[in-house]
Amino acid sequence: MAAAALLVAAGSGERLGASRPKAFVVLAGRPMIEWSLDAVRAAGITRVVVALPSGFEAPDGCIGVRGGATRSESVRLALREAGGAEAVVVHDAARPLVSPEVFTSTLAALGHADGAVAAAPMADTVKEAGPDHRVVGTLDRSRLWAIQTPQAFRRDVLERALDVDDAALAAATDDAALVERAGGEVVVVPSSPANFKVTTPHDLQVAELLLRSTRTSG
Repeated sequence: MAAAALLVAAGSGERLGASRPKAFVVLAGRPMIEWSLDAVRAAGITRVVVALPSGFEAPDGCIGVRGGATRSESVRLALREAGGAEAVVVHDAARPLVSPEVFTSTLAALGHADGAVAAAPMADTVKEAGPDHRVVGTLDRSRLWAIQTPQAFRRDVLERALDVDDAALAAATDDAALVERAGGEVVVVPSSPANFKVTTPHDLQVAELLLRSTRTSG
């Protein structure tokens, strides 16, 4: 299937304490978004649509759209510019350590599912607690996955899933949840815990060290 990539880059970076939108913070000598873009292109995806904050332009070779009020709204707006792609793969620009192989493996999984999400098996013990912080149960971590991006979908499935009201879009923590809600079948594709989302200053420091180390060893 012909595929397009949708890069979500409209986040403010408020929790990062940055003076500019997160995707454009300089990381290991480059704007953060460029690391993800390298992986997309290395995976052979040539049509890339970027959901942008106001006042910023898309990197060379990409199609830029103004981001929405919520993450899923940004995806919906970007999806309109996916051209003739039969499949789309959505990725957070704030996951700069993603590998090209994760893009290709999630897209390949669409051969037997409506959606495929990169995910890392849970390593920590996970407990459920009530409002008073008292533990009410310990979950079976062998069945739990920490969900990441990229997330690949059949285009028509994602379009239907995003055709909901603004409240439903705002409540969704990822696009796969909307596809699941619409009755779509979603599978997990094993990924590395290194594909984490840069959210805090500590995350930024770790990503900087890892990217500089990779660049030096390469």
